[in-house]
Amino acid sequence: MNMNKSEKIRRDTKRVFIKKGACSHMMFFILNREFGYLKDNEECASDPLAGGIFQQGYQCGMLWGSALALGAESFRRHPDQGQAMGHAITATQRVMESFIHRTKSPDCLDITSCDFSSKFRIAIYMLSGKFWSCFRLADKWVPEAIQSAYEGLSLNLDGLPEQPVSCASEVARKMGASDEEIVMVSGFAGGLGLSGNGCGALSAAIWMNTLARVRKQNYKYTLSDPVMKKILETFYEATDYEMECFKISGRRFKTIDEHTDFIKSGGCGKLIGVLAGTNSLS
Repeated sequence: MNMNKSEKIRRDTKRVFIKKGACSHMMFFILNREFGYLKDNEECASDPLAGGIFQQGYQCGMLWGSALALGAESFRRHPDQGQAMGHAITATQRVMESFIHRTKSPDCLDITSCDFSSKFRIAIYMLSGKFWSCFRLADKWVPEAIQSAYEGLSLNLDGLPEQPVSCASEVARKMGASDEEIVMVSGFAGGLGLSGNGCGALSAAIWMNTLARVRKQNYKYTLSDPVMKKILETFYEATDYEMECFKISGRRFKTIDEHTDFIKSGGCGKLIGVLAGTNSLS
């Protein structure tokens, strides 16, 4: 990346973060802007993924926002949906590697040491000024994320299965998503980039529900959104209160092929159906 461009991005990041509010929204916007295609509604709908999936402390919202932008760009680059999904997943993995190299963990709770599900803890976090650490992290990481995004999207994927499958994409598909939206969430697969962490299928359901509300113009970001709380409640009941993909699925996926075979064989089928059913809450 050109150094002048990198420095310009860094100077701009904090301003964008303040304007967009949620780290997921900020990162989705910045990568979309880098690729030359802004998506206002879709970016706004990523707000609830901040705080590690609606304040649950799992993967940082910057990673979920990045994955959505990578999926959108992969869809534009690859007419074949399977190829687009495969590239979105591998690009998400590359960007996650970059993030973890800087932070040592993908998780919001590890990075902030704040329980964002508690209004009291949030108040302390804000009043103490610790929230500036997220701004500093974004400022340093964004240029690295952009470089990793380009690298990930340019990888040679000759060994991809003919029709890759993503658990998150299956949720979106069942919720009536467009072809583009199906690819956009594909990087959420297997706990985001097959990492086995917080459930990607859940995040797809949250994003799809929010996107529907944004389009109806009846959505406003709030930390106590009753629709999001209902989705989480439905999810936790279906998973016996487990959030992490590797615990829910009973395995870790090393390759896209493994994840594809698992989903095609009915793996997480019941959960996918439950999450897809939350579209009635939009």
